[in-house]
Amino acid sequence: MGIIKVENIRVFAHHGCLKEETKIGSDYLINLEVEANLQTSASTDKLSDTVDYVFLNKIVREEMSKPSYLLETVGKRILNRIFNEDALVNKATVFVSKLNPPIGGDVEKVTIKMTDKRKI
Repeated sequence: MGIIKVENIRVFAHHGCLKEETKIGSDYLINLEVEANLQTSASTDKLSDTVDYVFLNKIVREEMSKPSYLLETVGKRILNRIFNEDALVNKATVFVSKLNPPIGGDVEKVTIKMTDKRKI
């Protein structure tokens, strides 16, 4: 087993429950961690035998571009796509952070963390 991390993916997107959030947009940071068997790719040196982090980044960017009220909804969409589109992933964790959230205080970010495992 092994872990692949894609860290600090910066995205500008339109998520939130306030009308202004979906209209104006905000900055987000997404961190992704996937667990997969990396022994085969370590031996073969073939991209087709591993989880492609370019592919993971693409999923994050595409799902973040679809407006949602809740970060949880975006996180679940990201996890669903990973499991539906890459059979090598056994477990995945996504962190979705909204930077400078409009919550009436000096708050750097709010973050949701979601983890899922492949259903056998």
